[in-house]
Amino acid sequence: MKGITADLALKVKVMLGFVSILWAVEIVNLVLGYELNRFGIIPREITGLRGLVFSPFLHGSINHLMLNTAPLFVLGLFVISRGIRSFFMLTFAVSVAGGLGVWCVGQPNSVHVGASGVIFSYFGFLLFKGIFDKQLTALLVSVGVFIIYGGMIWGVFPGSAGVSWEGHLFGFLAGIGWAYLTRYKRANA
Repeated sequence: MKGITADLALKVKVMLGFVSILWAVEIVNLVLGYELNRFGIIPREITGLRGLVFSPFLHGSINHLMLNTAPLFVLGLFVISRGIRSFFMLTFAVSVAGGLGVWCVGQPNSVHVGASGVIFSYFGFLLFKGIFDKQLTALLVSVGVFIIYGGMIWGVFPGSAGVSWEGHLFGFLAGIGWAYLTRYKRANA
């Protein structure tokens, strides 16, 4: 029991650390008048590719980050429950894959920032992991995530001005792709 509690405590600390980094970057960005946002994804510009790594850490405002914090933390806890290494691999892979989608099809002369692409990737990953793995625990998590966050799906469609539906869509698709690539394979399959 102690091992389980210590493992959970470590995973919560990692998620708190991850969210704290986003808030620290936001404070620096605010002080600099949001100058760091130039490191976001800029579609079809070579310099915009640096945003594949940096954009999840940057936000357009404190309100933007506040809206992202709770779903990032909650969905991130579900993802990190599969393992800390897996969490970081997923987060990096979907940031790059989803970001490439945004870079390819995003509106010209726009800059895409925010952790919502990562949030949507966690959402897609958790929804489809249960389907691809065909394991009861993963299916229950998929159902629970759908019940709690199912309304997020509407964010993958064009909607509000200034909201990167492209980031949501390609993050979601990257999460589904990662769920498929990391699916549980039975020995006799």
